[in-house]
Amino acid sequence: MLIYGFHPVREALRNRPAQLERVVFGERAQRARVLELEKLCRKAGIAVESVPVESLDKLTSGAVHNGFVAEIRGGAIASAASRAGADPGLVVLLEDVQDPRNLGAILRVCEGAGVGRVLIRDRGSAPLSAAAVKTSAGASEHLDIERVTSSAREIEQLQKDGFWVYGADGEGEPVWDVDLTGNVCLCLGGEEKGLRPRTRQLCDRLVSLPMRGRVESLNVATASAALLYEALRQRLASGG
Repeated sequence: MLIYGFHPVREALRNRPAQLERVVFGERAQRARVLELEKLCRKAGIAVESVPVESLDKLTSGAVHNGFVAEIRGGAIASAASRAGADPGLVVLLEDVQDPRNLGAILRVCEGAGVGRVLIRDRGSAPLSAAAVKTSAGASEHLDIERVTSSAREIEQLQKDGFWVYGADGEGEPVWDVDLTGNVCLCLGGEEKGLRPRTRQLCDRLVSLPMRGRVESLNVATASAALLYEALRQRLASGG
C-alpha cells in the first residue's frame, strides 16, 4: 500500500515508522522537506530512494504526490493513534461516504475539532485509501479510526454507554439549538442519500444547518466542519 504527499508521509514517519517499508523522493522535491524526512528515515532505519518524478507519477498512477511517496508494510493504512487534545466524549459515525476525498476532508476536520473516535460503517463506505489519507493532510495518523459492520449496533452501544446520538439531516433542528456538550456522537451520511433510515430512526435527535441560499444542502465534508465546530464551540464555552 502506498501513501503520498509530504504531510501524510511525514505524519506516518512520526507516528508509525515500524510500518513503513521505504520512502521515495522525486528528484525535484523541495529540498528542505526532503532533508526533514531523510532525518526521520535515518532515525527509524527506513530505506530512502530518490527517483525521477516520472517514476513517481507511474508509481502513483498519476496521483498528485508532490514528490513524496511511502510504502506501507502489509497494506496497513488505518491508525489507532491516541493524542493529546482528543476528546473521548466526542465521537463521529460515518456511513456511505463514498468519495475518498470527502472522507479525507472529514477526517481532517475531525482531527482539528478534537474528535476522540471515528467509526466508519465498512459496507458502502470508501476505504481509508492513499487518496483519503492525502486529502486528510496526515490527520488520519492522529485519529482513532475503526471500521464497523453495523451502524445500528454501534449507536445502541453508544447510547448504553451514556452518549447522546445526533444525526445530521436536512429535516433536523438547527444545530445551535441542540446541546452538544457531554458525551455526543454525531452521525453523518453519504453524498447521495444521507443517513440510512434505520440510523435516522435510532438517533436521539436530528440536527441540521439551515440553508438560506438556493442550494438544498452542503457537501458532507463542508457540513461536517460546520457541525463539529459548533460542537467544539459549545464544549469550549462550557469549560469542556
